[in-house]
Amino acid sequence: MATPQTLYLVIPCYNEEPVLEETHRRLHQKLTSMIEQNLIAPNSRMLFVNDGSKDNTWGVIEALYAQDPLVAGLKLSRNRGHQNALLAGLMTAKEYADMMISLDADLQDDVDAIDQFVEQYYQGKDIVYGVRSSRETDTFFKRSTAQGFYKMMRALGVDIIDNHADYRLMSRRAVEGLAQFKEVNLFLRGVVPLIGFPSGVVTYERQKRFAGESKYPLKKMLAFAFDGITSFSIKPIRLITILGLLIFAASLIALAVLLVLKLIGHTVQGWTTLMGSIWLIGGIQLFSLGVIGEYIGKIYSEVKARPMYLIDQLIIR
Repeated sequence: MATPQTLYLVIPCYNEEPVLEETHRRLHQKLTSMIEQNLIAPNSRMLFVNDGSKDNTWGVIEALYAQDPLVAGLKLSRNRGHQNALLAGLMTAKEYADMMISLDADLQDDVDAIDQFVEQYYQGKDIVYGVRSSRETDTFFKRSTAQGFYKMMRALGVDIIDNHADYRLMSRRAVEGLAQFKEVNLFLRGVVPLIGFPSGVVTYERQKRFAGESKYPLKKMLAFAFDGITSFSIKPIRLITILGLLIFAASLIALAVLLVLKLIGHTVQGWTTLMGSIWLIGGIQLFSLGVIGEYIGKIYSEVKARPMYLIDQLIIR
């Protein structure tokens, strides 16, 4: 095999104090084993990214850094969200690593799959997606809504990998390619496939969360899904246009019918129909304005071009 190359594990952390020590223990064992097998270089690291945590997450990272040379830490100036924290870790790691694997701190991503990621990297893959083999650990509601989301994204023309979150390997040149995407409204699951370099897939069994609470309740999941849709497709606006045309056509037909009825002497008791129509069309108009407003809001954010994150502190050997 060629000379072992440097691997960085990028782990975004937000209020992960209860799980960090166990996460470190398992990742330390994995990196040490791979270094001993000459699969990765000795200067490989696990990079914990503190995304403005409110608990003692950063204190734990500093303590781990003091006792383990395989640990590095990155502290953002404030909470910027999972996607921005992940991006900050990748952009930092590419200055030191040949390949980077992003994974969550909650130990739901199977760390034993890391060997397969690295193996595909050595086979020439710049991007390797971690894909769940099943969703048995999810509730019926989460499983069905997730599948519906993937189907909707594909119907809207978005190139997305089913059952893939953010457990993936990226080579240095893939991350350098990612750096050229400047949008502020970041949806990495949609952006990464646009890079276009050779890619592969590793399937794994997703585990239950080791400790702590999920950082993605229903409200955040819905917001994340809506961000993904509006960041990668203008079809919702086109659907509004089509809906407007259909309603206009229906109103012309209804008007013609009412005029004919009036001319032949029929009176129409139309209070219920009239009020129902007003509420229906009013609701459609408000919904349409909301969708258009969402796109305008994204344009507003992009035009301001504010930094997606600011680094407060970096500890690395």
